[in-house]
Amino acid sequence: MAHDAASVRPRAGRPPGAQGQKPPPRRDGERRTYAALDLGTNNCRLLIARPSDDGFVIIDAFSRIVRLGEGLAASNRLSDAAIERAIAALSICADKLRRRHVTLVRSVATEACRRAENGPDFVARVHAETGIRLDVIGAGEEARLAVLGCQALLPQGEGPGLIFDIGGGSTELVLVETIADGSARILDWFSAPWGVVSLTEAEGAGLASNDREAAVAGYARMKARVAGAFADFAATLPKPASPPRLLGTSGTVTTLASLHLGLSSYDRRAVDGLVVPAHDMRAISARLAGMTISERSQVPCIGNERADLVVAGCAILEAIMDIWPADRLGVADRGIREGILRSLIARDGAGS
Repeated sequence: MAHDAASVRPRAGRPPGAQGQKPPPRRDGERRTYAALDLGTNNCRLLIARPSDDGFVIIDAFSRIVRLGEGLAASNRLSDAAIERAIAALSICADKLRRRHVTLVRSVATEACRRAENGPDFVARVHAETGIRLDVIGAGEEARLAVLGCQALLPQGEGPGLIFDIGGGSTELVLVETIADGSARILDWFSAPWGVVSLTEAEGAGLASNDREAAVAGYARMKARVAGAFADFAATLPKPASPPRLLGTSGTVTTLASLHLGLSSYDRRAVDGLVVPAHDMRAISARLAGMTISERSQVPCIGNERADLVVAGCAILEAIMDIWPADRLGVADRGIREGILRSLIARDGAGS
């Protein structure tokens, strides 16, 4: 559910986000400002944008690793430390929304809040302390928004394509076909309960140490666990007559694309829209899986924050390429937030 700017303003009169409260009328020539916030199992991300002739222009952004789902697999609860990290990040987002005079915002939460027993309490606390009203969306809506946000980057070709989003707590696989206007129509989708955080916690024994053999064994367990989760959906996939088209939107694929390019630091302009040979992505995945955590932490574009989680992302990526053996992989540094922005602008009549 989208909310007007009142949902992130200090309480005065009506409570924040009160239903029925309308955004201020648009003045002639005025560009309204829209925002999309995605609180995932691992990251908190915000985009603020204004409509343009060809879509929208980003005027502010925020991203922070909060690991909201840390420990969730064992306890079925969001931990106190994770909640504090998330609220600290969301407070920054709320301040940006106010300062940018956002007129319409949609804030979504995904797998961690779907699974956690105390998810509703967390959502209520976020609203009380920051004014942000989180919409805990289902896996189907998560998949739809991801496709809407990145579909333009699906590699050209014939037949259906597979778009995937490797998150912190789940992975969405979406089978699509390209229709006459160039957009993608969803044919089928599947959500597996394995993302980089949940898979690391379940099968990552040894990955946080400097034991190389334990790391390799952990990687093999991860691939087997994900392959089992994908098996039923994989059995329903068509056998394309031409080379399959594959597009990934996630921190895993953008990080591996950075390594493929040999970047010393992350550059979205170089990565978003890149097409990488699948065998190169497999080779990078195998190389990272064979490293110790100390070695991975020294790799540019990985560092300490991703050193323990990137291997799980590689295992999920390889499992996806096993069931949809494309020659090339499209890389998107866009997804749910961009999908939300496109939806808000189109629904509000401000887009082209």
